[in-house]
Amino acid sequence: MTRRWSQIWERLRQSFSVEESLNTTIDTSKTFLDAAKTLQENGASLEVLKPVLQHSSSLLDVLCSPLAQVIGAGLPFVPMGIALLKFYRQNSQEQPTLEDCVFIVSQIAYLESVKEILSSDINVNWDAHFQSDEAVRQQLQKLNDIELDYEAASKTINCFHQSDLAQAFNQVLLARLASANISNAEILTERVAWNTPRYLVKAWIKSCDVTKDVIQLSFSDWQKAEQKFQSIDEYLKSQIATKPEEKVFNEDFAFKDIYVPLKARNVDRNGKLNTNTQPFDLETWTKRILFATRSNTQPQVMFIQGGLGRGKSVFCRMFADWVRQNLHPIWTPILIHLRDIDDFQPSLEETLRSRIKADFAQNDDGWLTDGNTRFLFILDGFDELRIERGNNQSVERFLRQIGTFQNDYQDNKAGHRVIITGRQMALHGIDRLPPNLERVEIAEMDVELQQQWFEKWYRIFPTNDTLNFMDFLQITLDKTAASQQISQNKKSCPQQIQELAKEPLLLYILTAMHRDKKSDINQFEQATETEAKILVYEQALNWVLTKQRADTRHPDLNYELTRQHPDALRRILAEAAVCVVQSGGESASMQMVKARLQQDDEAKELIAKAEKELGEEALKTALGAFYLKSNDRGGVEFFHKSIREFLCAERIKQSLEEWTEPGRRGADLSDANLSHVNLSDANLNRIDLSSANLSSANLSSADLSRANLSDTNLSDADLSGANLSDANLSGAILSNQIWKDVRWDDKTNWKNVRGLNTARNVPEALKQRLGLS
Repeated sequence: MTRRWSQIWERLRQSFSVEESLNTTIDTSKTFLDAAKTLQENGASLEVLKPVLQHSSSLLDVLCSPLAQVIGAGLPFVPMGIALLKFYRQNSQEQPTLEDCVFIVSQIAYLESVKEILSSDINVNWDAHFQSDEAVRQQLQKLNDIELDYEAASKTINCFHQSDLAQAFNQVLLARLASANISNAEILTERVAWNTPRYLVKAWIKSCDVTKDVIQLSFSDWQKAEQKFQSIDEYLKSQIATKPEEKVFNEDFAFKDIYVPLKARNVDRNGKLNTNTQPFDLETWTKRILFATRSNTQPQVMFIQGGLGRGKSVFCRMFADWVRQNLHPIWTPILIHLRDIDDFQPSLEETLRSRIKADFAQNDDGWLTDGNTRFLFILDGFDELRIERGNNQSVERFLRQIGTFQNDYQDNKAGHRVIITGRQMALHGIDRLPPNLERVEIAEMDVELQQQWFEKWYRIFPTNDTLNFMDFLQITLDKTAASQQISQNKKSCPQQIQELAKEPLLLYILTAMHRDKKSDINQFEQATETEAKILVYEQALNWVLTKQRADTRHPDLNYELTRQHPDALRRILAEAAVCVVQSGGESASMQMVKARLQQDDEAKELIAKAEKELGEEALKTALGAFYLKSNDRGGVEFFHKSIREFLCAERIKQSLEEWTEPGRRGADLSDANLSHVNLSDANLNRIDLSSANLSSANLSSADLSRANLSDTNLSDADLSGANLSDANLSGAILSNQIWKDVRWDDKTNWKNVRGLNTARNVPEALKQRLGLS
């Protein structure tokens, strides 16, 4: 039987023997709150409830009152609904219908939800701009026209937020929030609707003696439902809310203390980064995808890629908690570190459940089909999953399962969403990516984000050292003085250091090193920049090889992934760097890297040992775990060119020292690309560098006696203090070199050298010998 809202309310009045009051001066909201207070203090009373029915058209009339009173009073509303049901049955001498029960309990549960959601934000004054309740009363009047039958009542019980009652209630609350100029009124209202079922469940449990013969679900069913909500609450409290509070490495401050929102760029279907547009706010993009309602397109799986140290994992922990605070229960965030997946299950649902140890997932087979809960799965570290499993087809199947999962749960209106993070190389070699994969890449930090980051750092460390380091990096807290600051410091901070400071992780390492007196601005400001850069790279590599990915569950995850200890990993990375540099480009093939390692007994043994445990992909695993990425040609390249050059220079210097030991012949590096390499103080006696590219190399104080430098490109190189005795420089390019205190002898071959006329600090004696003066 279908009845209108006004008819049900009038029937309820009649059962209490009250008529509608014609006195419009009575404050109905105060009447409601007074009744709730009396019920809390003295228990159920027929006389207390009568004024509420007499002077109101619904229980939602209380929303016309100042919300601060509704929220701040801390009064429970569920007891009022239970009392109304009990007295209704007692007075009418008949069992209330399902429609009667839903009519009363849904209003009370909704008001409880309003109270909880709005009270969670203590910084908002909900009544500051409230002027008139006219719009609210218009929506309350429309409630009278709602029709309620058994089917509509059942739908309200099963999935409140999709019910007609929820839509009508939402319009009342929206009008109330809009009248107070609350900016995020729609999201707040939706959260209230999604949160209402937990109070419906609470009310059904407490009114079981009245409703047990009306509602099909049993008392135990409602208890299980309540336990599910409690389990979700506990998960959010212990696994999500704690993430921003966790300490940064061994610091005394937490991630939330220094985190700044990141920016990103779009990546097309072919994996190409769009660099023609300005970066956009990553959180805003993610929220837009979450709330997108495009019926003509597939729901997207969000894939957020970024290089090592770009902030992917920190974004996950911070965004998950933001969702908890601002969107739950529209979406309930579930954060899963993919490296923790022990085994892939036949279905994605079971794989996810294997990593969620909470009761709401473990003890409920319908945890993903319950219309009253919707999850946002944040799957962090797809690259680590790929590294650990290599070319295991199960990883590709897992990714395709995610795409199918997203479609399936959009079609059945459950609406779960998925975010995946990982490095670009994690998708390399996967032939069939899900067609609904929406990709972005985290951009480098711009000056604006660096300023925001230092503002937070300065709150923690408000010292002159912090300001001095900001000044050195050409960053200022005073944005109006930024351009002047940059102009003054243009020459003081090396370009490579500025580039490193654009990476969140490296910015932290640089700043922490300066704070801890492990670096000195004066070192950075030296003309050669060498010692300061080496210190930065050493610190960065030390972190990558020892601390990266480590946590309480996996204190030595790098070894678990690669079966290599830090020293061995560093050796392998260094050999890869040499290959990339010698290739003359930005990358080197895996075959080239492996061939080089096979020539070195120590490196060969390291790889062979790892292959026994990890298979033939052991080398690719070791390289992919760190500062390298795969390219379209099956090769590897370093994310940071400066890291590549540092590792290469370090390895070359080590090799040169070995090669120049007594009894060894000179090394052969002919045709090698050693641009910008640092070989200061190196013993390069008798080395063959013919036709090599040493442009901008640092060869200060190097021993190049008897070296073959014929046709070598030495433009812009620093040869100050170098020993060129008996060296062959025939055909070499020497333009713009630094020659201060360079040494040579009669056996030095200068035939057909080019560009010496533009070199700096050429000794006068050498000019005379070569006829340049």
